[in-house]
Formats: sequence, C-alpha cells, structure tokens
Amino acid sequence: MTVHILLDHEKLDVYNISVEFVVLADELISSIPRGKGYIIDQLQRAALSISLNIAEGAGEFSFEEKVRFYRIAKRSATECVAILNICLKLNLIDSEKYLLARELILRLVSMLIKMAKRSG
Repeated sequence: MTVHILLDHEKLDVYNISVEFVVLADELISSIPRGKGYIIDQLQRAALSISLNIAEGAGEFSFEEKVRFYRIAKRSATECVAILNICLKLNLIDSEKYLLARELILRLVSMLIKMAKRSG
C-alpha cells in the first residue's frame, strides 16, 4: 500500500482552486490564435504564478513571508482578470469560459485576502 503524504500547500482549497484555474486558462489559451502569442505567454505566466506563490507561502515559517507570497499570488490573479478582459474585448475567448474563469479568480482573490489577513 502506497502512502501519499500531502505537503502543506496541497491541503489548501485555495491551492487546488488555483490549479483548477491553470487548467481552465490552458483551455482558454487553446482557442487564442497563434498571432497573439504575447497574450498567451502572459496568461500562462500569471496563472501559474498564482499556484506557485501559494505553494511557496504555505511552505514558509515566517508570517511576513507567508503574507508576501499570498499577496503576490493575489496580484497575479488580478493580472489574470485584466488579461481575460482584454481577450474578451478582442473576441479571443468564449464568454461562457470567461465567466467561469472570472468566477474562479474571484474566489481565489477572496481566499488570498483572508489568508494574508490571518497570517499577518
């Protein structure tokens, strides 16, 4: 029998939702034309940054460092919203998937704000 030990970040709902967002962002990216590579790259980086900073923050012992990483994750999440807004205005993404992505991001931002306040 294999025992699967979870690291701190893997136990967090906010982390798991952020990974869910990365998957959704990847789906959205697949519909964006190749000529818009700059948007694709920025969305990939910002989406991934959310999960990575949550993981780094969860692994920190210092409360100040935890807060710093959670705030960076929140900034990356708001960056994703701006990118999604631009994609929608340019008719690069489906409005239904846009709304789903926005809903996930709003949940993430809300959770990250609470985590930063509790950790500080």
